[in-house]
Amino acid sequence: MCRLFGLSSAPRRTRATVWLLDAPDSLSRQSHRNPDGTGIGYFGEDGTARVHKAPIAAYEDRAFAEAAREVESETFLAHIRYASTGGLSSRNTHPFEQDGRLLAHNGVIEDLARLEAHLGPDLSLVQGDTDSERFFALVTREIRRNGGDVTAGLESATRWTARNLPIYALNIVLTTPGELWALRYPATHELYVLSRQAGGHHGDRHLDHSGSHGHLRVHSAHLADLPSVVVASERMDDNPDWRLMEPGELLHVDAELRTTHRVVLPDAPARPLTLDDLHPDAAASQRMA
Repeated sequence: MCRLFGLSSAPRRTRATVWLLDAPDSLSRQSHRNPDGTGIGYFGEDGTARVHKAPIAAYEDRAFAEAAREVESETFLAHIRYASTGGLSSRNTHPFEQDGRLLAHNGVIEDLARLEAHLGPDLSLVQGDTDSERFFALVTREIRRNGGDVTAGLESATRWTARNLPIYALNIVLTTPGELWALRYPATHELYVLSRQAGGHHGDRHLDHSGSHGHLRVHSAHLADLPSVVVASERMDDNPDWRLMEPGELLHVDAELRTTHRVVLPDAPARPLTLDDLHPDAAASQRMA
């Protein structure tokens, strides 16, 4: 199954170094089980979106490792791909960038012909073959139609998708230079959030989390001094403050690290999909590792 990981330390910048690569079961290690692409998205000091991605596993991509050790940002977005739609190429590897924003997706959306027809000329935003990037184009269009309001654009795009397209899962993380959004829909895949004070529960500890299922371990000395909000596809330790997002819940972490959340999609998809409905490759991409 594809893995999502997002982090915000806004308004302070921090390093992505350790939680991507240096831990025993980091995203780099995890890519042995999700081999179809790796990507990290972040923002420069001038707010420019930067993406490093490759259509091969992180453990095979030396450039990925080197880039991750160097970057700093207020928000980060990482994704390991198990392909369900679109071939193995950089243009189909998450995260995607549009209008200076970054998005990664875990799940499957079908009936792309209908989505493309609905996009019309905005299909020009899409460079690759994935359902994820086409959905992102819809989000981008709706943000533009709502005067740059990301929350309103996400709500509009997800509601249209839930009403009109077959959906297996639509778990997403979207980032800007200082803000982060996450959506879990419907209940198919889990998505967790942790609001962590500087120093953690004890007030003097660096961040050091290990996933109970062995998928991911995170360590960051910087977060001994900085608060943060983490979004991940699984609980990364036994901290009782990890919260499973509700199906249909949209989370927003603003530029001052304040979080708001509410259920914006209370109903099941109009055209829900099961694993049995999916093409075998797509079904394999959605199974838990």
